[in-house]
Amino acid sequence: MMMSLYWGLPCFLFLMGIFVFVSNRKHLLSMLLSLEYIVLNLFLLLFIFLNLMDYNMFFSMMFLTFSVCEGALGLSILVSMIRTHGNDYFQSFNILQC
Repeated sequence: MMMSLYWGLPCFLFLMGIFVFVSNRKHLLSMLLSLEYIVLNLFLLLFIFLNLMDYNMFFSMMFLTFSVCEGALGLSILVSMIRTHGNDYFQSFNILQC
């Protein structure tokens, strides 16, 4: 019973994060928040796996470092998009426009 809580709840949370990411495509900020939620759920799964296998927690610190860098990159893209286009709607942003 306890093992299903260890693996079932984070997997369910991860799938809910993917569902929110797929269903909400209007604003860039909401998509970035759902991506950060997915990364936090992946960190929870990684932490549970490393604790159950009695591994070192060094890889989890590297994962957190890369996820912080990913979040900073997403926020910088959001700021540059708002400065150039005035909003964060995907409908007003064309990839081919540069």
